Amino acid sequence: MKPVKTSDFPNAVAYEIFIQSFADSNGDGIGDFNGATQKLSYLEDLGVQAVWLMPIMKSPSYHKYDVTDYKSVHPDYGTMDDFKHFVKEAHRRGIKVIIDMIINHTGSEHPWFLEAKKGKDNPYREYYVWADKDSIADQIAKKEVTQDSDNIRQWHAVDGDESKEHYYGFFWGGMPDLNFDSPKVRKEIVDISRFWLEEVDVDGFRLDAAKHIYPDDRVKDSYQWWQYYSNEMKKIKSDVYLVGEVWAPAELVKEFAKGLPALFNFDLAGSIQQAVINEKNVAATIEGPKWVMLENESLIDRLMEQRELFKSANKDYHDAIFLSNHDQNRVLSNFDGDIEKGKLAASILLTLPGSPYIYYGEEIGMLGMKPDPNIREPMLWNNEGDSMRTSWMKSKYATDETVTPVAKQQKNSTSMLNHYKELISLRNEHEVLAKGELIKYPLENQQLLSFGRKLNDTTYYVIHNLSAEPIEIKSTKINQIIFGKSDFVDGKLNGRKSIVFK
Repeated sequence: MKPVKTSDFPNAVAYEIFIQSFADSNGDGIGDFNGATQKLSYLEDLGVQAVWLMPIMKSPSYHKYDVTDYKSVHPDYGTMDDFKHFVKEAHRRGIKVIIDMIINHTGSEHPWFLEAKKGKDNPYREYYVWADKDSIADQIAKKEVTQDSDNIRQWHAVDGDESKEHYYGFFWGGMPDLNFDSPKVRKEIVDISRFWLEEVDVDGFRLDAAKHIYPDDRVKDSYQWWQYYSNEMKKIKSDVYLVGEVWAPAELVKEFAKGLPALFNFDLAGSIQQAVINEKNVAATIEGPKWVMLENESLIDRLMEQRELFKSANKDYHDAIFLSNHDQNRVLSNFDGDIEKGKLAASILLTLPGSPYIYYGEEIGMLGMKPDPNIREPMLWNNEGDSMRTSWMKSKYATDETVTPVAKQQKNSTSMLNHYKELISLRNEHEVLAKGELIKYPLENQQLLSFGRKLNDTTYYVIHNLSAEPIEIKSTKINQIIFGKSDFVDGKLNGRKSIVFK
């Protein structure tokens, strides 16, 4: 057996996988652990050093965010031994394994909830949040739609009986929220997490719905919970990796950073997309259920302010950056299928500081628009005789007619897949791009996105041409071009191209 490799993650690239859609090893149409294990060589070749798996625990839904057994794997995906083999093989390749930990809520079919709803005297009653209907009449009416939930009702009647006490479920009635005021619940969650870290040997957790542990009017209690949880996890595994999902403005995210050393940067995802779509250096932020473009703000200036803010809360904070994920329209669909825009967005992402996350299929230009199943369609490995393509759903957007599969892109040096490989390799080989701080390198033309990366005595400079036309670069700094030399001709940078130089 080959020796275990050392991963540089979180100073490296991660890859998000929906097992259901990724790779089918047994021909039943559903992705599985053994299929994912067979594709680890693909991920190794791509250059990623961590994988985040969307929920893998037992659940009645296709997405599996309504868990019914926290110490299991879903049988459609294989056995626990299959998963342990996947973890072992990933580790052998220097790839860390992060799994979705869904602890804000359980599924309504979880044994805890089935017991809790039997009555007020049941010992599991305190595991959930209850209220008399009359006391919450004004809250039952409506709530604002947010980026992470389009549910407009948080309080739900047990088995539809409106006369009984109601339970709290932020996302929907099938996902009752756990009561973190209960010491028993806290102990259960720590015990569950311990199982996965010690018995299964995963490297950490992506913490779903981290913002909603307590309702918004008790947000300080949510901060305190995550500080407690983080400390408990470090006692179990000192180098545990935790990354939280918090859809919120930066000032609020900062408070969560005190307990969570990594959080997904949703503002940056919007900023990169808006800059590419509008062909100019702009920023974006979350307001309610959507991104709002900040036309007079620079993407880099805003990102530097955010990074400073987050690190003021936690000196060890590490930004988790991405273009799109399983909750959003696929980035290439937002670009109307324009491959060059997709490549440019990838270039921007992979030259910025933090831990870049690639959503499966993003590297081959998969398409997808809401509702959610259509942004989680089967991965396209090959056109003809694609024995590992899943078939649990019929793809509407990412089809043989619209997306070139992996096997064909691997043979094309100018494909999106090979562009991703080149950028990831660049990042992996040049420490300053993986670990360097972000510094200003402003250029007058708003169609150019420019910045520096500095690590000790080494400084690299990066310029992205957001427009479709060549632009003259008026700079005396360009000496040794590390990336993009062929796209810099007679002092001009070609349209939607990038250079990295020192």
